[in-house]
Amino acid sequence: MRKLGCLGLILALAAIAGVFLVVQSWGGAGPLPRNSSVQIAQGSTLTSAADDLEKAGVIPSASRFLLFAKIFGGNEPIRAGEYRFPAKISQADALKLMQGGRTLQRFVTVPEGWPSVLVHDAVMAAPQLAGKVDVPSEGSVLPDSYSYERGDTRASLVQRMQAARTRYLDAAWAKRKPTTVARTKQEALILASIVEKETGKPSERRTVAAVYSNRLRKGMPLQADPTTIYPITKGRPLGRRILRSELQAKNGYNTYAMPGLPIGPIANPGRASIDAVLDPAPSNALYFVADGTGGHVFADTLEQHNANVQEWYAIRRARGEM
Repeated sequence: MRKLGCLGLILALAAIAGVFLVVQSWGGAGPLPRNSSVQIAQGSTLTSAADDLEKAGVIPSASRFLLFAKIFGGNEPIRAGEYRFPAKISQADALKLMQGGRTLQRFVTVPEGWPSVLVHDAVMAAPQLAGKVDVPSEGSVLPDSYSYERGDTRASLVQRMQAARTRYLDAAWAKRKPTTVARTKQEALILASIVEKETGKPSERRTVAAVYSNRLRKGMPLQADPTTIYPITKGRPLGRRILRSELQAKNGYNTYAMPGLPIGPIANPGRASIDAVLDPAPSNALYFVADGTGGHVFADTLEQHNANVQEWYAIRRARGEM
């Protein structure tokens, strides 16, 4: 009897040890030596996914993974996509990752005021996207960060950027104030693109919008340098001073050579610039010039403006720029 009792105890301890080893194998550190991504294809079963994980070194054995998954993993299906598995991830956590659909997200960021040629450059350079895409229409993209997964098409990504712009402009237009000079959403977009390029200071956007709105009401040329540069570079940096001949050129964009708005946007304006032209600041200003701090000083009259220009020249001379 004593021998049978000892044998029973040994078997019980062995069973406990076996359970511990199983649990440890399922929930303990896995064999993956470094962070790695694995693509789980559309229509994959848990069996095919397990094979992919074994090949990638995420799990030690596909067959054992499937057995443990049946015992411990529940019935929730896995989801297709690209997954980023951390080094030493447990088999349990690997399954949870796939069941939760927490796929690897990549991003393309479009800063406010980027022209469409730069948007195109960024989309074409983004890794793991499929296909090619033409340069989007200027002003058709809403600046933001856009996530994508491996295998998404560049065309679908640009379409999401454009759909976001359409939704935002439609919503902003519905809330426009009577003080806006924009008669259409396209005019709002064109004016917003100029405001975007003229100031990077959020606190100034509505005042810059007011200056250009006041000029449009009076039939004055906008005289915005960015509109002169746009047909030369399509939004890329000019890298030099504007030539006198370029200030005199008539091309549909040069607001020194004509009154009114240019024929199209000169960049992709952000939300704040769109909002600014649809609700400009209550200001009579018609002019502005740099103030030396990254912002601008505004003036209602040409006399005030000329005095402000002289102060700006003095700042530049003190810096050795003139």
